[in-house]
Amino acid sequence: MKQSIRKALVSAAATILLGGIAPAASARDIVWARYGDMDTLDPHRATSTLSLQVWSLVYDTLLAVDATGKPVPNVARSWTTSTDGTEYTFKLNEGVVCHDGTPLDANDVKYTVDRAFDTSNPSLTKASWGPVTSVEVIDPLTVTIKLDKPFVALVPFLADSFSSIICDSSKDAPGFGSTAAIGSGPWKFVSWTKGDRIVLTGNTSYRNFGKLAENKGAPYMEGLVITTVPEPQARLAGLKTGAIQIAEPPLDDVPALKQSGDLKIVIAGNTGQNVFWEFAVHRPPFNDPRARRAVAHATDAAAAIDLIYGDLSLPEKCPISRGVFGNDQEFCARHGQSYDPEKARALLAELGYGPDKPLEVTMIAWTGGKRDKLAEVFQSQLAEVGITARIEIMDIGTMNARVRQENEKRDGIGSLDMMTWSWFDPDILYALWHSPGAYRGYTSSELDAMLEKTRVLSDQAEREAAVRDVMAYLLENAIHVPLYTPGWEWVFAVRPEVTGFKVAPFVYPVFNDVRF
Repeated sequence: MKQSIRKALVSAAATILLGGIAPAASARDIVWARYGDMDTLDPHRATSTLSLQVWSLVYDTLLAVDATGKPVPNVARSWTTSTDGTEYTFKLNEGVVCHDGTPLDANDVKYTVDRAFDTSNPSLTKASWGPVTSVEVIDPLTVTIKLDKPFVALVPFLADSFSSIICDSSKDAPGFGSTAAIGSGPWKFVSWTKGDRIVLTGNTSYRNFGKLAENKGAPYMEGLVITTVPEPQARLAGLKTGAIQIAEPPLDDVPALKQSGDLKIVIAGNTGQNVFWEFAVHRPPFNDPRARRAVAHATDAAAAIDLIYGDLSLPEKCPISRGVFGNDQEFCARHGQSYDPEKARALLAELGYGPDKPLEVTMIAWTGGKRDKLAEVFQSQLAEVGITARIEIMDIGTMNARVRQENEKRDGIGSLDMMTWSWFDPDILYALWHSPGAYRGYTSSELDAMLEKTRVLSDQAEREAAVRDVMAYLLENAIHVPLYTPGWEWVFAVRPEVTGFKVAPFVYPVFNDVRF
């Protein structure tokens, strides 16, 4: 009886949430349902994955990534670097056309970079462009980006949607970012009803020079409707009725869906996401590396994620995620703190803690994705060695502010948090741990010097060695204790009549090859 009522409620929810999809989507349209909406159409005004995914469809980038996440030519067919590493010159492909019919050329690239550094309203990711001083148009198909000092992370950044090329005609487009967007990507913007749907149409002039799609021309399908359906069971109901072709399914239903074969399950790889322990290090106990190592030795991340997520996530040994330049699981395992409860107990005993005097701490995590259940597993693991952790769950914005507050406190019980960051280059470690640090946590002059080195070495082998030095430092001192690389937030269920759907590294869905 309860199951029948639940099914009826889900069906009713699906009718309400999906009722408007069918009239807006033709038989030649792809309907992709997501749990949330984007923030803006303006690539300089947000940092969320939900926004990035849309930008990757509407805009293009100078570079792209291959299946391994390595930067490759795209709108820029080639590039050269000056001997001192302060100038990058890009040769552009001919035939790239903006959605308003104007050619995309070096002026559009200059407009985009200059806009990112607008002193009155710079891009939220201005720092990730590096120390850019100017952009020079050499000719319509040649542009040079000049830097104050070498910054090797610029190249991978130019393959990410944060660096989306905005056609310079956008400056005259009323409502740019909310009701207008002019790029050169495979899909043209049509409309956006906030909290409901984004409607795109195929760009018939599109030419694919480097994106991960076999199709080198316009998308095969006429349109793409990206609809917001927060309720997982409603998304699943839409998939089953055919109102939706692609969506994130309910996590708990994934094993049954895989077994039934009714829907294809696509799990994103190379997400760039890294979940890790970090600590309030400016007060006891975590100002002592032995306490941090004790937590690391007490944590069996592989067992925990297997219990909560099954095969939808991977244990992570490195401070940067799989698929990111420099990640080496064996190297990181050698320098990290392996699961060893006895070592954890011994370290705690050195600090004066034991069965009669447990170490009391606060464990902070953020809502969603069954992280509350995961935190409970970690809580149990810590309890086994004599650490009593009080769990606090909050939204990610509140958590980020709370972590910084904890780092600024000099008294009170110890605090650790289950943090996550996502990035496509090891430069993420600079953002996290170079003074003053993203959250005002652990910093040192020694680590600062090591991190600065990773930004200026142009030789790949030398840079990889410098990245390894940083990772070894973080792991040996238990500053950044890796837990896992999540795939569970980026699982896609696809209807059986859909072919050609894929997910590029760093969670970018690709629809160019999709056919029904």
